[in-house]
Amino acid sequence: MIFKRSPRGTAPVEPVTLKILVAGGFGVGKTTLVGAVSEIKPLRTEETLSEAGRPVDDLNGVPGKHTTTVAMDFGRITLREDLVLYLFGTPGQDRFWFLWDELATGALGAVVLADTRRLEDCFAAVDYFERRSIPFVVGVNCFEGATRYPAEEVRQALDLDPGTPVVLCDAREKESVKEVLIDVVEHAMAVGAAAREPVTT
Repeated sequence: MIFKRSPRGTAPVEPVTLKILVAGGFGVGKTTLVGAVSEIKPLRTEETLSEAGRPVDDLNGVPGKHTTTVAMDFGRITLREDLVLYLFGTPGQDRFWFLWDELATGALGAVVLADTRRLEDCFAAVDYFERRSIPFVVGVNCFEGATRYPAEEVRQALDLDPGTPVVLCDAREKESVKEVLIDVVEHAMAVGAAAREPVTT
């Protein structure tokens, strides 16, 4: 585990700030995740679902959803005194994907939230980060009443690389979300370290 508290008596250090994206399909829990863990009041750009959007906003599997993110969610969490994460939640619907490139600029890594009842909804996010070589972790949001599958089964269903972490989580619970974010940082650091390894022939 790389996250250790600094020894007492040491001088304060300027924190390192890292950008993490939270992506996934419509209604998978991205806004909830950012809100659950943010130490500041999260910035939300939610609008009420309208009749005009009904033909393009598929509410199957999310019958109680009445709002949608139209730009981004933003939050901040201090993992330790010298490490701060800025969280950017992406909009889930296809028509807002033009915002993803802007949000992804400078990101260390990402969380792709998945709902096993609608697993296909996260395919686009997985493809997006794979194509851009942005390290990501798949967080399976364990909704009440949803069948829980082992992480390895979810990995196979998503056809992920063996090194891509898959973790079960509850987007409503702060400690659960923190563990996912720690996994993202550690995975991104490992990927970065591997990329810097000299190639031997």
